[in-house]
Amino acid sequence: MALLEGARERRVRTGGVELCVAELGDPGRPTVVLVHGYPDSKEVWSRVAARLAERFHVVLYDVRGHGRSSAPTPLRGGFTLEKLTDDFLAVIDAVSPDAPVHLVGHDWGSVQSWEFVTVARTEGRVASFTSMSGPSLDHFGHWLNRRLRRPTPRHVGQLLGQGARSWYVYLLHTPALPERAWRGPLGARWPRFLQRVEKVPGGAYPTSSLPTDAAHGTWLYRDNVRPRLRSPRPDAHAHAPVQLITPQGDAFLSERLYDDLDAWVPHLVRRTVPARHWLPLTRPDQVAAWIDAFVTSVDAGRPAARPTGAYGERFGGQLVLVTGAGSGIGRATALAFAEAGARVVVVDRDAEAAARTAALARPLGAPEVWAETVDVSDEQAMERLAEKVRTAYGVVDVLVNNAGIGLAGPFLDTTAQDWRHVLDVNLWGVLHGCRLFGRQMAARGQGGHIVNTASAAAFQPSRLLPAYSTSKAAVLMLSECLRAELAEQGIGVSAICPGLVNTNIASTTRFTGVDAEEEKRRRRRSVRLYELRAYPPEKVADAILRAVVRNEAVVPVTPEAHVSRLLARFTPGILRAIARRTPPL
Repeated sequence: MALLEGARERRVRTGGVELCVAELGDPGRPTVVLVHGYPDSKEVWSRVAARLAERFHVVLYDVRGHGRSSAPTPLRGGFTLEKLTDDFLAVIDAVSPDAPVHLVGHDWGSVQSWEFVTVARTEGRVASFTSMSGPSLDHFGHWLNRRLRRPTPRHVGQLLGQGARSWYVYLLHTPALPERAWRGPLGARWPRFLQRVEKVPGGAYPTSSLPTDAAHGTWLYRDNVRPRLRSPRPDAHAHAPVQLITPQGDAFLSERLYDDLDAWVPHLVRRTVPARHWLPLTRPDQVAAWIDAFVTSVDAGRPAARPTGAYGERFGGQLVLVTGAGSGIGRATALAFAEAGARVVVVDRDAEAAARTAALARPLGAPEVWAETVDVSDEQAMERLAEKVRTAYGVVDVLVNNAGIGLAGPFLDTTAQDWRHVLDVNLWGVLHGCRLFGRQMAARGQGGHIVNTASAAAFQPSRLLPAYSTSKAAVLMLSECLRAELAEQGIGVSAICPGLVNTNIASTTRFTGVDAEEEKRRRRRSVRLYELRAYPPEKVADAILRAVVRNEAVVPVTPEAHVSRLLARFTPGILRAIARRTPPL
């Protein structure tokens, strides 16, 4: 695992043990304390700590019996939540005696941190708490009791589901066997298991103390789980704001465990992320961004923004870049992501239009919005944009390649220059975005999502739109190929295929093979058709957010798009006959 480079270490003595404490960043800034889980040591936070240290005083410590901290003697009874709370208070007395700290916990670090934020003796010492993959044992006990008292089919299903996920808890209560397994084959195979199943980057885990840490840590479960689940505290209410980050693919904890959490936490902000259990290692950028935003909001004396909309919990704090965002579908998509709490980069070749979209997005709840001007068909300009975004804003989590232009007219009237122009924007613009930003996503190793705007024209032949349809069909196939290639890196790819949507594309479409007057006439007729259809771009934007959440491959939007896709798949001859019989423009 990567070392905590530049960290300042100290030893803190408490309750017969000596804790190894590391500090990063300026001690004059707000203090963020990171508490690790099982069977980890403080180094599990290396990637998150490095990012937070630019703005905060970051403190990490090895929990007793782990890493470079000493173990209690005897082990039995030495890991109770009461003693872990003593350790926490000793650490914060040493590193931040005059100011409350912002607490962050993962796995068992979160379990014990729930104790810290709900017991009376820590009140006033914790400014905020960010919880990941570890419930309060008291809340869990009440959750179990409520469902056992009312064994409805839904409650029984929840109990069975969490019971299956908790298989390892039963094993860890077995005398001696877990210790022998960790000191033997399990300890040796654990890193490879996490790489394969949890997608933890190679070389990022673990420290050499893992077998001993895991053996000692079994007492976390033995000393606490059964007593607290049998007799949960009735007054386990949080005395500080809480941010809950829930990985949707957690193999050990059900999302349903947190259904009743609002009753225990006066101020709760919920986030979800499409990842597995070990978030500090697999999603350090996202985790650091959420911690930063939450801590900053609490210190400013204002509640953290609660993302609105159907997907607010999913996109809060993520970095989203949308091309062609100056109007139409692009603008609606940028605004939808902003409303969902994402940080948004608005890109358009029209600087004024991009600035206008950014201005509309800022009041909707986005933490940050930026406007950038670029022609997506310009390879070098796109390279400069990608580098600027990476260095100034970070690696993009969601890329929406939406920029496009229209071109209508028979094939024989379409010049080579016409073809180059429409392919440069509609295809090469998408290629540039996928190549540049997709490469950054892959290099970061934390997944992401690419959305490419194709069209219903991608699977519907047309004698009226040969160039446009070809460009969009190419985008569809590119998306399918990328989806196969990038899946193993956790990067989803979706092709959005709208039909007739009421945007300004009709008013800007070029018509080949006719004079200027006839082109104006045809353009006016197309605009009227789109206006009569009156399908709003906001519905396409909603389909885009839904596609990212569900990782959908091909998404037809509008009834005619769905019909065209079905005909293309099952009765393509009908589409060909329609194309032949379509009258000229």
